[in-house]
Amino acid sequence: MKIKSITLFMLFAITTMNAQTKSHLDKTKTTEERIDLLMKQMTLEEKVGQMNQYNGFWEVTGPAPKGGTAELKYEHLKKGWVGSMLTVRGVEQVRAVQKIAVEQTRLGIPLIIGFDVIHGYKTLSPIPLAEAASWDLEAIKKSAQVAASEASASGINWTFGPMVDISRDARWGRVMEGAGEDPFLGSKIAEARVKGFQGDKREDLLKDNTIAACAKHFAAYGFAESGKEYNTVDIGNATLYNTVLPPFKAAKDAGVRTFMNSFNILNGIPATGNSFLQRDILKGKWNFDGFVISDWASIREMINHGFAQDGKEASQKAVDAGSDMDMESYLYVNELVSLVNEGKVDIKKVDDAVRRILRVKFELGLFDDPFKYCDKKREKEVIGSKANNDAVLDMARKSIVLLKNERKLLPLKKSGQKIALIGSLANDKTSPLGSWRIASDDNTAVSVLEGMQQYKGNQLVFEKGADLTVGKTTFVDELVFNTTDKSGFEAAKNIAKTADVVVMVLGEHGFQSGEGRSRTSLDLPGVQQELLEEIYKVNPNIVLVLNNGRPLALPWASEKIPAIVEAWHLGTQSGNAIAQVLYGDYNPSGKLPMSFPRNIGQCPIYYNFHNTGRPTNADKNVFWSHYTDVEKTPQFPFGFGLSYTSFEYKNLSLDKSSYKKEEKVKVSVELTNSGDFDGKEVVQLYIRDVAASLSRPVKELKGFELVELKKGETKLVTFTLSNDELGFYDNDGNYLVEPGTFKVMVGGNSDIGLESIFELK
Repeated sequence: MKIKSITLFMLFAITTMNAQTKSHLDKTKTTEERIDLLMKQMTLEEKVGQMNQYNGFWEVTGPAPKGGTAELKYEHLKKGWVGSMLTVRGVEQVRAVQKIAVEQTRLGIPLIIGFDVIHGYKTLSPIPLAEAASWDLEAIKKSAQVAASEASASGINWTFGPMVDISRDARWGRVMEGAGEDPFLGSKIAEARVKGFQGDKREDLLKDNTIAACAKHFAAYGFAESGKEYNTVDIGNATLYNTVLPPFKAAKDAGVRTFMNSFNILNGIPATGNSFLQRDILKGKWNFDGFVISDWASIREMINHGFAQDGKEASQKAVDAGSDMDMESYLYVNELVSLVNEGKVDIKKVDDAVRRILRVKFELGLFDDPFKYCDKKREKEVIGSKANNDAVLDMARKSIVLLKNERKLLPLKKSGQKIALIGSLANDKTSPLGSWRIASDDNTAVSVLEGMQQYKGNQLVFEKGADLTVGKTTFVDELVFNTTDKSGFEAAKNIAKTADVVVMVLGEHGFQSGEGRSRTSLDLPGVQQELLEEIYKVNPNIVLVLNNGRPLALPWASEKIPAIVEAWHLGTQSGNAIAQVLYGDYNPSGKLPMSFPRNIGQCPIYYNFHNTGRPTNADKNVFWSHYTDVEKTPQFPFGFGLSYTSFEYKNLSLDKSSYKKEEKVKVSVELTNSGDFDGKEVVQLYIRDVAASLSRPVKELKGFELVELKKGETKLVTFTLSNDELGFYDNDGNYLVEPGTFKVMVGGNSDIGLESIFELK
């Protein structure tokens, strides 16, 4: 009887313990209650483990790794000391690693699986800067939905996007990953992309075709000095509050569940260890309840910044500042337990970080179904589907910007023309995929040659003219450009001589922009400029199609070449989109989201600058704000883009001449399609606060509308301005709406437009 009693007691104890261990799986309880129940069971080591993210380190469907850091990471995974993994992808891989976390650890806490889904997963949309050129928020949202559908079908449930950094410097390679130079447009696009990835409301994260988004890089990374990657940032609070932070706030308000901090310092403090950014603003003033992840090893890099003496101090400063998860520094998992035990880190800060991480995992439904993203059938059906290819083709067409169209070379005729197609990029099926395409496959983009070959009515002849690069082109290596081999020039000139029109596809390789790809020249690399000039000598009827990930400075081409098409890196359906625009099956409507400089010396250049005390040469002497060797205006301004038709603006009006602060300002303008084609126009509204307690920019975008008009049609376009558009932040982060005189400007780009004026009382 005694033995039996002991056995029954042990069975009861085990059953009770198991019930307690599983109590957080009770779906009748609220998320916060479930987090409470789980955290009560967690050891300090397990809590710190949730704050640790490792990159994929072994073939998870194969044998366990032996030796080195891989074996150590594997042991950490089995102990429950890993909260997230990145770059593990594919249903089989994700299922295998999730199985370890759920079935072999004490508490079975599932992993959140992260990946850089930047402008698509397998089926690629245009790079984000190109998407921004569409000014089409619904299309951008749809693009993110396509990316989320494919990533989630591959087992991924978290993307390190959108990047919402505002940048004014085209030398910085990562401008390709953002929305350009304007905080208003950038904020609207941030909202669209967050909702595209996550859904319109938080409950949508429970669906199997959405993923958690991550607003990055918090903050001011886009203002790296001289456009050099990972460089120092030194800006004032007016720029921080009015230019840098608005897109991040928009992402937060749209429900983004994670933030990533940035590599740079701000006010001498690395963002990863910056309490002002992460605790005072993000988690304090904005009340953000998701979690913050470091950028790759950025906690450890605080040692290089001279902000921490060693890894232990770096860990302490990072967690104190509000960095919740450590990406690939190996520091939290090694240092935080002892820091807490020594009293150097308050356990409440660890608990807060863990709660935030667990909250997102619950919101994704991972505790209720850890394998919800591991449906092999769905993976096969969704990735690369016709619907997704159709969606990215639509996005690509909308992203193209017509910069110049003299001599009416465009659209091309569909029959009876001899067309010479020149440039190695014209037959490239990899470069158009862009920089952040690590889940896609080489040689899968539709080339321009393939796109144009579908139009059978013309005689199309192709010659590459010259190679763009020499040797291998990979994501992690510096590119080597062809600067000597011009052996293909003569063949290209020969086909150009007899052509009616020459289409030249020139620009940057897809791996020439992006992270780590800063440039001190914004021209055509290699021998491309020489090739362009040689072809021009034999046939000036050139349509220049640009493939690039940033604004370029092309003064010779801007003056000489009659037709220029900005086609960026457009992704999987690149060639089809370009061909449809060239042949007029799609009338281009894109507008530049960044100013194109005349030369590199103008950088950074942007439309919403502040006036100096000497903005003009009223006295007709040298003492005014200008350059002595080039105009101070950009080659192509922010918001610029042509169409095959033309648009006329007239009758700009306001409903009143003065307003009280609580009143709405109503602005209207008549827009007429005065050309020969149906088309779309991005109507842009700018304001200027003429005199304020802080100097305000000469012009600020505060509204835009994409308007579609039949030829000859007129529409009345209306805007409403409220305090949200008329105010600004002071140097302490307080939002002010001040009385005074305001100018209103409406037009087709930031450099032209009708003007009116009103008073705010």
